[in-house]
Amino acid sequence: MIDGIIIRGVGGNYCVDTGEKLIECRARGLFRIKNIKPLVGDRVKIRITEEDENNGYIEEIEERFNEIKRPPIANAEQLLIFFAVTNPEPSFLLLDKLLIAAEINNLKPVICFNKCDLADDEKKTELEQIFINTGYKVIFTSKKDEKSIEKLKEILKDKLSVFSGPSGVGKSSIMNAVQPDFHLKTGEISDKLKRGRHTTRHAEIYKLSFGGYVVDTPGFSSFELSGIGEYELKEYYPEIKKFDEGCRFADCLHNKEPNCVIKDSVSEGKISETRFSNYRRLLEEIQKAKKIY
Repeated sequence: MIDGIIIRGVGGNYCVDTGEKLIECRARGLFRIKNIKPLVGDRVKIRITEEDENNGYIEEIEERFNEIKRPPIANAEQLLIFFAVTNPEPSFLLLDKLLIAAEINNLKPVICFNKCDLADDEKKTELEQIFINTGYKVIFTSKKDEKSIEKLKEILKDKLSVFSGPSGVGKSSIMNAVQPDFHLKTGEISDKLKRGRHTTRHAEIYKLSFGGYVVDTPGFSSFELSGIGEYELKEYYPEIKKFDEGCRFADCLHNKEPNCVIKDSVSEGKISETRFSNYRRLLEEIQKAKKIY
């Protein structure tokens, strides 16, 4: 049998990259009996048909180390979260939701501020400070800046990465800059809505010539907080976890409680006001949803 990775799946047909060529495969009926559906990103073992060396059957699916539900992808290693430095202005609340999505799905997040040619050093420092003490990697990219593209290539090399973020921030343009033969369709910013037109309709893996794969999908942009409890939310804010042991109350939500160390940390600049404000907004969302149910 031959090892490979599923790079595309449509209507029960799966395109498997063996490293040497692409093989069109069907899954064995055994998977249907066991209610197992092959996913894009699955590492598989295939058997080539005797009739056609370009066709085969998926015989085995290796154990997944993670599985994203929407969009359905297996074995992704990192989530690159793209926002533009401007045009459109970044939504830090959505960015925080995507960071939480990364943590939930066991993905390493990388924050990418694109169109960095539109920002000066002061603006870049301001954006970096929002994520002080989080441990998150923050990079700046532009299709016009070759150094930033090379840095991005280093991050992508030999990994299965998911590109996420709202439309209009230049994800497709950056992918085309990383590997020009992608020729992905790019959307224009709508002057009326100041939002990009969606240009990506389904999850598909693209192979990188220098090693690794990327998935461009809008699916992560619609992430919601279902399933996260009010006391669990702070676990997804590394800087809050870092300082919250000093709080007077062990079950402090860092919202309206007195003698809260986290509030002091915000005042001292150890935690950004933007992140703390988003935390409180998300906490309010969770508490409102809890009352409804």
